[in-house]
Amino acid sequence: MESGQLPQVDVASVSSDALLLDVREDDEWKAGRAEGALHIPMSEFVARIGELTERAGADERVYVMCRVGGRSAQVTQYLRQQGVDAVNVDGGMLAWEAAGRPLTADGENAYVL
Repeated sequence: MESGQLPQVDVASVSSDALLLDVREDDEWKAGRAEGALHIPMSEFVARIGELTERAGADERVYVMCRVGGRSAQVTQYLRQQGVDAVNVDGGMLAWEAAGRPLTADGENAYVL
């Protein structure tokens, strides 16, 4: 990855109707996530990329998230190489939670794992 070339946004810049892609693993996803996000774990991403392309419009920006931003940066880079308008969400789900953005979960209490 070329230093400084990966587009990033902070959580405040992500609109409530944006296409969010969460690349965390299943246990992290179940504990707490942004409502409406598409979940494709990084470990399964290349095999399941069709799920994203089915959901995203041709010119739709994809906001990629993980826990803190490392895995999502790698997926963002891959998507951009495929011609997808993807940006990394700086700080990931930890920043999302800290900013008071809504979370949902499979259990009773949503939290970022």
